[in-house]
Amino acid sequence: MHDNDNLTIERPTFVTHLECAMEGDHYAADQVHNLSKAGKPLLVRYDLAGVKKALTKDALAQRPGDMWRYRELLPVRKCKDIVSLGEVTTPLIRLPKLGKKLGGGEIIVKDEGRLPTGSFKARGLVMAVSMGKALGIKHMAMPTNGNAGAALAAYATSCGIKTTIFCPADTPEVNVSEIELQGATVYRVNGYIDDCGKIVGEGKAKVGWFDTSTLKEPYRIEGKKTMGLELAEQLGWDVPDVIFYPTGGGTGLIGMWKAFDELEKIGFIGSKRPRMVAVQASGCAPMVRAYDAGTEHATRWEDAHTIASGIRVPQAIGDFLILRAVRESKGFAIAVDDDKISSALNEVAREEGLLLCPEGAATYAAYKDSLADGRVSKSDRVMLFNCATGLKYPLPPVTRTLDRHKPIDYAQF
Repeated sequence: MHDNDNLTIERPTFVTHLECAMEGDHYAADQVHNLSKAGKPLLVRYDLAGVKKALTKDALAQRPGDMWRYRELLPVRKCKDIVSLGEVTTPLIRLPKLGKKLGGGEIIVKDEGRLPTGSFKARGLVMAVSMGKALGIKHMAMPTNGNAGAALAAYATSCGIKTTIFCPADTPEVNVSEIELQGATVYRVNGYIDDCGKIVGEGKAKVGWFDTSTLKEPYRIEGKKTMGLELAEQLGWDVPDVIFYPTGGGTGLIGMWKAFDELEKIGFIGSKRPRMVAVQASGCAPMVRAYDAGTEHATRWEDAHTIASGIRVPQAIGDFLILRAVRESKGFAIAVDDDKISSALNEVAREEGLLLCPEGAATYAAYKDSLADGRVSKSDRVMLFNCATGLKYPLPPVTRTLDRHKPIDYAQF
């Protein structure tokens, strides 16, 4: 086995068509698509009976440990179209001290901050860009709260695709800088991410770029889906009892729900499913409001605000898919305020030595609340998603000093 076998060895390919997530009508594979005729996301469909015959757990175990190991369940057909910056399998990190402290079950963090550009956005964008390369797209544009734009810039630059990116004016400086440095042209916009999305949508006809907005192209879901494939394999082809997922556009939650269905159909797992919990911030919680109201769609959240900028998405085009996965799994949607997010980030860092991003910290805060109110039991094995490295976000200052030229009082230590 060589480290790049997944990128260089041709595998059988099983994509059959694309399907409207709302209406179910079919669209041809291997053609450029955005939304369906109904204006809804398109889902990639596979010949899963063919995958079942072609892929075994033993064969999978012999492959290098990156997300391209699941080629038979991915849309990129040819090795020459794979764009990669090293999409490693991300680790599962246990939090035993906090589990004992809370008196709950096993707490596991899937740390997506280990991926290229430091976030789970790499999974979705590497797939979107690889398919863009395969389909001959020359210019991609997107709105971003930061991490998605960085991932798009990096992957598109690596294969020669031009990128134009729009972000809210208060996007963290580190994100704006990395987007520009990695080859994109980035603009700050005086609005939210959906306002940036409108600019991208309007520019599609006027500029000719491809709209790479969340769920407005079919392949980011397929990349994010690998989170579900990976964690099932890491748990010995089992699934956790509950998944707490930081939810803005919701691509990852939708993708994982799709992954579990496909894994069952190829015989890799049984019918057990984790309860899917959509975690939002109290200052931007359209999914929580829609879940509580029992509706299928979420209205726009006005005056959205939270320190967890990655989940500050006032309106998501995949709202019905998020809510569908939550309800089908007997999960729920929950919001936590910024004070709880900050407290959770500090608690995990100081107790377990794991630095979460604010969005990842929101999942721990949501778990604590859910454990307290009984929505999660003390015997549940829970999976929290840390979606980016905490090093991308402002950290508390340290002002403690020591003057080496003066006598040192060692008793203070």
